[in-house]
Amino acid sequence: MPQQDPLIRKYNFEEVNQGLLVELATLEAERCLDCSSSPCIQGCPVGVKISEFIDLVRKKEFLKAAQKIREDNVLPAITGRVCPQEIQCEASCVLGKNFEPVAIGYLERFVADYEKNHGGVVLPQLEEPTGKKVAIIGSGPAGLSAAGDLALKGHSVTVYEALHELGGVLIYGIPEFRLPKSIVEDEINNLRRLGIQFETDIVVGKTVCISELMGEEGFDAVFIATGAGLPKFLNIPGEDLKGVYSANEFLTRVNLLKAYLFPDYDEPVYETEGKVVAVIGGGNTALDAIRTAVRLKASKSILIYRRTMTEMPARKEEIEHAEEEGVLFQFLTQPLEFLGDHNGVLKAIRCQRMSLGPPDSMGRKSPVPIPDSEFIQEIDLCIVALGNGANPMVQSSDSKLKVDPRGYIKVNEDSLQTSIPGVFAGGDVVTGGATVILAMGAGRRAARSIDKYLRSPTPTR
Repeated sequence: MPQQDPLIRKYNFEEVNQGLLVELATLEAERCLDCSSSPCIQGCPVGVKISEFIDLVRKKEFLKAAQKIREDNVLPAITGRVCPQEIQCEASCVLGKNFEPVAIGYLERFVADYEKNHGGVVLPQLEEPTGKKVAIIGSGPAGLSAAGDLALKGHSVTVYEALHELGGVLIYGIPEFRLPKSIVEDEINNLRRLGIQFETDIVVGKTVCISELMGEEGFDAVFIATGAGLPKFLNIPGEDLKGVYSANEFLTRVNLLKAYLFPDYDEPVYETEGKVVAVIGGGNTALDAIRTAVRLKASKSILIYRRTMTEMPARKEEIEHAEEEGVLFQFLTQPLEFLGDHNGVLKAIRCQRMSLGPPDSMGRKSPVPIPDSEFIQEIDLCIVALGNGANPMVQSSDSKLKVDPRGYIKVNEDSLQTSIPGVFAGGDVVTGGATVILAMGAGRRAARSIDKYLRSPTPTR
């Protein structure tokens, strides 16, 4: 994949990966073995017909390849950039047993971009209108995927978004250099062409509640796709000091309030230029946050993780990009306390060295404190990237909506229907934080169940 030079890209927010050229894309498609069993499709949460679209790329029928993807994936330009194909479709590629697997994600991005730049997007044909109305709560990947599939089935779909811009985590949680905002906007505009209506600044649970949507608003079904936007913290002393952020807040401020366009926009984050910035965590969000700090001109950018690089859940490509951009990795380190000055401003973290013990429930070796190994790490700003819990707004507004002890919505595992008839839920608000493509897979499953529910002779209300 052609990339921006690290010494250049670390000073801008332009996209790192530049996309494949026609010649390289065709050569890569020719590597596909065209397996009769197509195990790659089994590894795709939304069921893209991978071998078929790659065959079309091989034949240089790029527009038809894009149309083939859109039969199952309404956001190919997005998933081609941020989907972890290496642990899904590419992990199932037979070629990968002895060689590098076919670069399915790069090819998906290529055909989506080619489609945009050569003749425009051709959308699937809509079925006859059913007269049924569906409300989607949340415009993230699960909500958008469900909205697209339901619109194609002939239903009238309205998507409600609490924030002032559409896209959910795609727009506020992923930096511009990994997923340009224009790409998300283009895909949402494609959904508008399907007749989907979008309403922003509507906080379901405050502005309007589910009973009102299914009452006076006249919706026949509701899909809750509010995601997991409640940040988790370390719960150690000093976490309330000025200069300590959750990754959720930090990235939202940078993305939605356009700190990445400073000085054209006021920088809506605690000043990072010339400062020592640390991020605590080892996932993709942690990498997004620390690489953002690099671009906001931090003097030193440190990623603190209590295990080693081997156990990091972040994508390998993102770790490599961070290393190339000068991020310092401080492994086997556990923060114990944030230290501040008399004005309540962060100045350092007290940490402890760790070693790896027996594997935990996920198979990763558990960190064990090393006695008498405490030390002080001086920093000016810290971003806590330990994941998120379920957004509680909708659940707290309706006592009929059952949740588990962690606040995630309970659903029927097969249909994704909640404890309220006609109300469905899926994505991170049900499973906890996951990937964009897994959320989209949940959206597709919910759309199938909602369509079946709406077409039943006597839907239960």
